[in-house]
Amino acid sequence: MNTQNINPITKLDYPDPDVIYVDGAYYMVSTTMYFMPGCEILRSYDLVNWEHACYVLYRLDSTPAQKLFGKENIYGQGMWAASLRYNKGLFYICFVANDTHKTYIFTSASIEGPWEKYTLEGFYHDNSILFDDDGRVYIVYGNKNIFIKKLAISGERLSDSDTHDTEKLIISDADDAYLGYEGSHFYKINGKYYILLIHIPKSTGKRTESCFISDSPFGPYTGKDVCDDDRNYRSSGVAQGGIIKTPNGKWYGMLFQDSGAVGRIPILMPVTWDGDYPVFGDNGHIPESFDIEDLKPGHCYNPLVSSDDFKTEYSLQGNSSFGFKPCWQFNHEPDLSLIKRNLTDGTVTITTDKLSSNLMQAKNTLTQRTLFPGCSSTVIVNGSELKDGDYAGLCVLESCYGFIAITKRHDSYYLVMGKRDIITGGILGERHDDEPFDEMECIRIEDSVVRLQSHVEFRDDTAEFSYYEKISDTSPKKLGITHKLQFKLDHFTGARFGLFIYSTKSFGGSASFSDFKYQA
Repeated sequence: MNTQNINPITKLDYPDPDVIYVDGAYYMVSTTMYFMPGCEILRSYDLVNWEHACYVLYRLDSTPAQKLFGKENIYGQGMWAASLRYNKGLFYICFVANDTHKTYIFTSASIEGPWEKYTLEGFYHDNSILFDDDGRVYIVYGNKNIFIKKLAISGERLSDSDTHDTEKLIISDADDAYLGYEGSHFYKINGKYYILLIHIPKSTGKRTESCFISDSPFGPYTGKDVCDDDRNYRSSGVAQGGIIKTPNGKWYGMLFQDSGAVGRIPILMPVTWDGDYPVFGDNGHIPESFDIEDLKPGHCYNPLVSSDDFKTEYSLQGNSSFGFKPCWQFNHEPDLSLIKRNLTDGTVTITTDKLSSNLMQAKNTLTQRTLFPGCSSTVIVNGSELKDGDYAGLCVLESCYGFIAITKRHDSYYLVMGKRDIITGGILGERHDDEPFDEMECIRIEDSVVRLQSHVEFRDDTAEFSYYEKISDTSPKKLGITHKLQFKLDHFTGARFGLFIYSTKSFGGSASFSDFKYQA
């Protein structure tokens, strides 16, 4: 099957991909950081089209920061860069959380779960696990300095080895790199050991994929750069990810590309071999079209983003307490006692229980990823139960956020378009932003029920916000300015649509959301 214009895969923010093949299907895990439920796994039968398979976790450690208590948060932290493996009938997920500084392992006999959680002693950044043919288990990890360590295995459970000769520094990057080697992916292929890594050499300033090879897991390793291509897009290199062999013997690489405010998007390419080395694409350059294999022709994939009438209760992995379509994730761990659903009316009502300085501190924000190269969303918001100083509406969520919201001031209702520009910290941003938004426009309205719209364009990373004078109207009116979006490392995730409410004067107010429409 020859497919044109394959990339980018998903067109959504799914960074740090790791892909495996098990029993007729491909599975891909990616970083979900502070969003809950977290550690999403996707399923595909052709490596091009993907659908939701499961969430591995619904909460992690329920720390105050993970639950957005007060002004605490885990923006840019939480679950990072998981390793997905399958061994002797069991799926393994291993990742670190950068807020707790722990390494977590989840296991399940089924991709749908239930998943058992435990921790691995130590902190293994951007790790990759290898179950070797002889029964030994290794973990590779690190940044600039890459280490390998032998793990102990007892039955199905992994643990830190208690011997002293099981850890070794095997690869170090040069000092002339903006980002030293990281993003490990560890494989054994035809008796040799392969470690795929990314780095950013100062000579090019681009993310670049490298490959190191050895006859022994502990080295010595020799390697070189194997993919240095930006697809003519923003001089942003495609790197970090893994390789996968199809049932018919073909190889593909699944890496990702920083794509501006939309986030980091997976990129697929064919892989061939030159002696022992993998050749990504056409000698390191990613082709526009190439052959793929469809293991399940005619399969209808469930979309990764979706409209929602909120009239259906969904059971996710046997946990119906969340109850939402899998395309929805909460900003941090939600407090379900503050969220009420009416399946008959198709409404989601969220109540506040704290005061917030800005949108970043709002609990229970319900989000969906935004779609490259642009998309829109609309939602009906009922603000009749707002308290004075509450804001409830539709946002584009990132540290440099924008929103349109209904607010109550002195017993009157207003529509407000607000935005926040983080101007300190450069690309690092400000994870603990405590400043209120900038009000760009405010109009008084007579009705407390409104339909709001947000539209994003990622060719220029902008967002616009509109409202309908009557809910039944077909043409919205723009409110405020065209807001510039920016991807920063304080959140480290792509912009998302979000349904939110927060209180600035007294908590206990609520807002209801209904009839969410998503349009590509």
